[in-house]
Amino acid sequence: MNERLMEFLLRSEVAKLSEKKRRLYQFVIDSEDSLAQKANTADEFRQLLVQHSPYDLAAKRFNLSYDQLLQSMNDIETELNEKISIRCKKVKWIDYSNAVSQSSNKDDNKRVFLFLN
Repeated sequence: MNERLMEFLLRSEVAKLSEKKRRLYQFVIDSEDSLAQKANTADEFRQLLVQHSPYDLAAKRFNLSYDQLLQSMNDIETELNEKISIRCKKVKWIDYSNAVSQSSNKDDNKRVFLFLN
């Protein structure tokens, strides 16, 4: 399935999580993303993950044990994956790029899609 569609579905499902789950999930993901932006290589990213573990930071911030945090994140990711899988089976992604470019008489690289959920 289209990568952008998957990103959209993930953002949509994250927004539907309870506030507690959403805050925990976003904190860990945002922390990982921040470390990824600082790293120049995959090895450097792994070192940053060890030195500044998003899971350790989240456990402290949300007053959870490391095991509780791991279980919570696993539960959240399982929930998100299940919901996204269900939506993927229902979703329709229709490419109208040719129809729009013909009607506007422009030969550009714009793509137009209709997303039915």
